[in-house]
Order: sequence, then structure tokens, then C-alpha cells
Amino acid sequence: MAPVAIDSSALPPVDTVAAAHPLKAANRFKQSLNGLSDKPLQRTYRGNKEGTIHLEGIPEFDDLYAKRQWVKEHLAAAFQYWGKLGYGEGLSGHITVRDPVWPDHYWMNPIAVHFSSITVSKLCLVTPEGHVHPDGAQLPINTAGFHIHSAIHKARPELQAAAHCHSLYGKAWSVFGKPIDILTQDACLFYDNQAVYKNFGGIVLAPEEGKNIAETLGPKNKVAILQNHGLLTTGMTVGEAVYYFSALDRLCKVQLLAEAACANGLEKKVIDDEDASFTAATLQNPENVYVNWKPEYELLVEERGHIWMK
Repeated sequence: MAPVAIDSSALPPVDTVAAAHPLKAANRFKQSLNGLSDKPLQRTYRGNKEGTIHLEGIPEFDDLYAKRQWVKEHLAAAFQYWGKLGYGEGLSGHITVRDPVWPDHYWMNPIAVHFSSITVSKLCLVTPEGHVHPDGAQLPINTAGFHIHSAIHKARPELQAAAHCHSLYGKAWSVFGKPIDILTQDACLFYDNQAVYKNFGGIVLAPEEGKNIAETLGPKNKVAILQNHGLLTTGMTVGEAVYYFSALDRLCKVQLLAEAACANGLEKKVIDDEDASFTAATLQNPENVYVNWKPEYELLVEERGHIWMK
């Protein structure tokens, strides 16, 4: 039988169909975690029949010094990635990660060094009091970075890494003092997982301001939008914190584009709580977020070798 051309303009809009058949709309298929693996990473991939093909997640270490080296290499690579994305903004921007050997110390980038030139040997080890330790690079660090990150590491001892810089779209959306809407599948990373710090008190040069930011983050959120300032993200690994950051910056761009379209008469469709919660249960798992960072790390290795590991 020959195909028949259909005039789509003659068809009623989808919303009209749903309104005419409310039972069909109400019975729309909803996914559930029932019957799925209790390991979120395993939900995301399929291997061979024999079960010998796996997607590798966060590595485990028996040797804390080996873990320290791994942590530092990923931290340096994260700055290379930020440089690649054009996040550099003068003296601003910092990522910290707890030292596996001395958990009350953390590694951090020096101030006034471009992200793209950060290597392992340029990373500073910072003491709990905020001083540069002799075991790392002997370079000055960012004062605001110390106040913000030290407060977060104290308030949330389970978090291993924190990231903040003045990315373009994060800054632009921050002026509204609002969380992003859950508009896309990727945005479910931030469902019930974002705070907004609504007070801009100037450049952070006092410990009280860092403490206020940490308190705003709360006991469970991984990210915060700092009004009139930018984005702050955290994680159990450098990779998790850095992926959260780049994903949130991109979604700030999506939000800005969506708001512009709304101003011209289009209507936003926000993902409902049930679907967002279901999706977030997989996307927000720390290992899954880390694995989202792995392709960027591995691409850097292919493109640049191991220049940041020295």
C-alpha cells in the first residue's frame, strides 16, 4: 500500500488530545526503581552475556600515598579542563580536595596561575589554619578560596572536593538569586540538590562569609548558586565536583535561553517531581557523576599527554 501524506496542520495539538482524553494522560507510563540494580552505575550500561564487561567507577586504594597521587593528578587535570572551557577570570577560581594522608589538610591551586598551566608540582597543600604547607608548591593561595573552602570542608566532613569559579553562564543566572528549573534530563542532577545564597557581601575576605555560604549549602546539597557571584559545587571526588560545575554552568545557559523564549510567549514545561526524583536517583549517585567526568579526563590524556602530572 502506498504511503499516505498527512497534513500535520490538521491534527489537534498534543495538549488538546490529552485534555480530550484525561484518562490516557493520567495513565501515562511512569518508571520505577523496582527490579533495577541497587547499584546506580550498573543501571546505566550493559555488557556481555557472560557479565565480564564492566564500566569502571571510582578506584579503591590500599596505599594512601598512591591515592594522594591519584587525587593530585585529577585535581591538576580538572584545572586543565577549566582552562579548556575558558573559565579563567584573573585571580578568581579555586578547587580544593582533601589530602588522603592528612584529611584536615587539602590541596588547592595557587593564586595568579592560569588554570591551563596548573600541574601537580604547582598544587599547594593547605593547613587547617590556611597556611601553605612545605610539602606542596611554595606559592600563595587565594584568600577568598581559603575562607569558602575551609568552611565547607569543616561543615561537611564527608565531602572531599569543592569547586568555585566565575564562569559566564553561572554568573549571568546568579543575578536572579534563583535555583535553576528542572527543565531537561540533565537538570535532574540538581533536583532537590541545590541551594541559593541570597546575600552578596562582597569579595570573601572574612571567615564569617565562608561560614554563611557553607551553612546555606546545608547538610545534603552538593551545589549552590551564589547570588551576584557564581556557582559552587562539591563532591566525593574532584571529578564529581568538576562535572557538577560544568553541567550546572551549561544548564544556566539553558535556563537563560528558556527564559528568553518565555519572554516571547513560549511556555516552559518543567519535569514533574515523580519523574525528576526517579531520574535523580541514578544521575546523582557520586560514582555516576564521577564517571561522567572520566571521558573529559581521558580526552585530556589523549590530547595533552600527562603534562599536568609533573
